[in-house]
Amino acid sequence: MMQLFLPMPTRGRLFLLACATCATLTILTVAIAAGARVAAQSPSPTAATKHGIVRRMADVKFAPDDDVKCLNGVVENGDPATGPSTFVLKATSGCVVAPHYHTAEEQLIVVHGDVLTGMHGMKETLLEPGGFAMMPGNETHWFTCMSKEGCVMFVTFDRIYDIVWVKDEK
Repeated sequence: MMQLFLPMPTRGRLFLLACATCATLTILTVAIAAGARVAAQSPSPTAATKHGIVRRMADVKFAPDDDVKCLNGVVENGDPATGPSTFVLKATSGCVVAPHYHTAEEQLIVVHGDVLTGMHGMKETLLEPGGFAMMPGNETHWFTCMSKEGCVMFVTFDRIYDIVWVKDEK
């Protein structure tokens, strides 16, 4: 086996060149990683233009629902015609929202009152304030406000809002 012997000054120069190359690569790697972190933390153009929402329940302006006359609601966040949205719904005592489904997943949180909630293939459950239900997209569900003083709920949809009424499903 043949060994390569370089004079000491040449080996030292190669070692320094290798160290300088490693240092340059290390500095570049750190700089790229730092730039990526800054970019990831910087708000996107759409996020920068979106404003937060803070609203007292007393300031919510409910409007009658077109389909269910005993229900009033308001869109609190998002645009149901184009994507995810959050509604606040107020139901009168005994208000029945008949069997229906949405393409979107729906999540419901009861704020006030007792809400009897049912879903196709599941037992009806009485939800009290803080109670939660998640209805997958295209799953038939319904609810009834059971409280004398009415019910208030937050309802969110993970995509465009639609509603399909189902006859004789319950």
